[in-house]
Amino acid sequence: MSMSASEKDLRRWAEALAGVARTGIAFTDNQFERERYEEIMLIAGDIKAVADEGRDGGLDASSHVVEWMTELKPGVAGYATPKVAVGAAVMNDQGKLLLIQRADSGVWLYPTGWSDIGYSAPEVVVKEVREETGIEVEVVRLIGVLDGLQLGVSRIPLYSLVFLCRAVGGELKPHELECLDAGWFARDELPSDTLGSERWAPEIFAVIDGEQRDVFYDDLRRPVWRGAIDGD
Repeated sequence: MSMSASEKDLRRWAEALAGVARTGIAFTDNQFERERYEEIMLIAGDIKAVADEGRDGGLDASSHVVEWMTELKPGVAGYATPKVAVGAAVMNDQGKLLLIQRADSGVWLYPTGWSDIGYSAPEVVVKEVREETGIEVEVVRLIGVLDGLQLGVSRIPLYSLVFLCRAVGGELKPHELECLDAGWFARDELPSDTLGSERWAPEIFAVIDGEQRDVFYDDLRRPVWRGAIDGD
């Protein structure tokens, strides 16, 4: 049986290998083990370079390794984990969803941002929506947790915490550096180049419509890796 790997698979495998290698280096003082982990990181760099081939801004294998090596720290601080981002599913009184057109890629998505140190996740949500769109919101509740690599919308490992929010004030004014445009959209009005909407839009609009739903998250893959070891 013939099998092929997608760009998303390659990127996920590369980041997973690099994470294992960085964590291994963080917890070893053995030079032999360190050299083996560095070799794994070189292999991961080759894989990720293939995944990024042809993309604007894509790095070569050596540049990926340099990036990973700069993140190395000893002990617990060096344990490689996904970055954390937040997303804001902001609804208005008409049941429409707030989307921005991102300046870095041109795609449409709900407001998002990295989880800044010193802020709680809901505080980052309020801050990011205000900064990106001028809209003031109150956070209602957590409605989703998504893996950016598994979803295929990120080139680096990240978990996105998606919060339902209610618009309570402000004036729609897209940030001139971060947004090309912004607007309110009904379920059947989403722009054609909205990122990953097939995964999150049904869930978000169901909640906006008043349905009682649990937090949505990525499906469990079985096995997680091709050729998984028996018993894992």
